[in-house]
Amino acid sequence: MDNQAEVREFLTSRRAKITPDQAGLPSGSRRRVPGLRRSEVAALADMSVEYYSKLERGNLAGASPAVLEALARALRLDDAERAHLLNLAHAADGSDTLTRPRRRSAQWKAHRSLQWVLDAVTAGPAFVRNGRLDILATNRLARAFYADVYATPHNQANLARFNFLDPASRRFYPDWDWAADISVAILRTEAGRNSHDKDLHDLVGELSTRSDDFRTRWGAHDVRHHGTGTKRFHHHAVGDLTLAYEGLEMAAEPGLTLTIYTAEPGSSSEEGLRLLASWAATQDAGSTEASAVT
Repeated sequence: MDNQAEVREFLTSRRAKITPDQAGLPSGSRRRVPGLRRSEVAALADMSVEYYSKLERGNLAGASPAVLEALARALRLDDAERAHLLNLAHAADGSDTLTRPRRRSAQWKAHRSLQWVLDAVTAGPAFVRNGRLDILATNRLARAFYADVYATPHNQANLARFNFLDPASRRFYPDWDWAADISVAILRTEAGRNSHDKDLHDLVGELSTRSDDFRTRWGAHDVRHHGTGTKRFHHHAVGDLTLAYEGLEMAAEPGLTLTIYTAEPGSSSEEGLRLLASWAATQDAGSTEASAVT
């Protein structure tokens, strides 16, 4: 990724989102650009217009923590956006070399104890993903839960490809637009954190070429933290599911996230997960019998 272009487009997009009213400034009647002017952001950040213009052109190298904090305040950045700005600044300085996630080969597999942890989770889907949204390891219930993802080899067990290139995702995600927004925001966050990831660059290029929905969202430069919440799904075998999720950053595997889905006790979704477990067992038994015959 071109760091200067990323910085320029991120700062420009954040500036365009803020109205003068939100910033406590007079709106006036002759505005030629959406949001704030450069001069207004500079005044809010207590820096010269020339210096802010330099930053917005993508030159974050050497910007002090105080400058970055002033910029974050002026642009009203949330926690995820602040972290993204810091990641872009670190990349501009070249100081992210030791902290960026190490690149893993396509053949990476979970070590035995990690797989044991996943297999120990039996009441809900549990899986490990990277910042590119590749599913790297699962328990049995997660494999069954994402059956639509695995059904199409071209998805390559990647949730972003599934979201934007597989028509089945429109059924799987009842709130498809929201799910699409989240996928792109996660990829954007990863791009700021690990701008040297060639596989991520290739994925973004592929999705931008093949999906207008992706390309539009990617251009918005939205980022977000994705640690906890609730999502709705429609599984083709068990129907509608409303599941809570927790995403846990893995200290032993920097850059990877362990995600666990659970259902509210006593809910229809809890019963749906039990049905999914039964369906998964049936599928596994069928696969074993087919292998025995061949």
